Amino acid sequence: MSATQETATLGGGCFWCLEAVFKDLRGVTSVMSGYAGGEVANPSYKAVCTGRTGHAEVVQVTFDPAQLDYADLLRVFFAIHDPTTKDRQGNDVGTQYRSIILTHSDAQAATARAVMQEIADAKIWPGKLVTQIEPLAVFYAAEPEHHDYFARNPFSGYCQAVVAPKVVKFRKQFADKLRRDAAE
Repeated sequence: MSATQETATLGGGCFWCLEAVFKDLRGVTSVMSGYAGGEVANPSYKAVCTGRTGHAEVVQVTFDPAQLDYADLLRVFFAIHDPTTKDRQGNDVGTQYRSIILTHSDAQAATARAVMQEIADAKIWPGKLVTQIEPLAVFYAAEPEHHDYFARNPFSGYCQAVVAPKVVKFRKQFADKLRRDAAE
């Protein structure tokens, strides 16, 4: 394992979905659900859900770049949510569900633009990509009840209808990138 870690901050709908997928990805050392991209300091889940704080539900992914490079992390990101729907993922509607990459460096910004162009050129999605790319200003961790939500609530209605299918799709499409301890 590399002594260096890198951090990515990504929003693509409900953070429960993103967290559940990225936790299974080889090279990821931690995933934290939270809020970013807004104007209000220390927002709560309830406030973010109003759509009036400007924040997106995001995950902050810490990973070992010797095992997983940032571009591959973004390729997973673009595969597990619909980057062509503005301010929505399925039935989740509002600016808090927008597709956004919050970069931690100029190098991440350049890689994000390149991968986004690669995805657009490959015509993986039928529409135009609307994912925002902007520098991260501040990340606020979500309340503890949102951490490891899918792992703790796998049989809740939302998890069964929305999160589980994304996890299954990810595991099939990226089987070669799964952690050894990822459930089958």
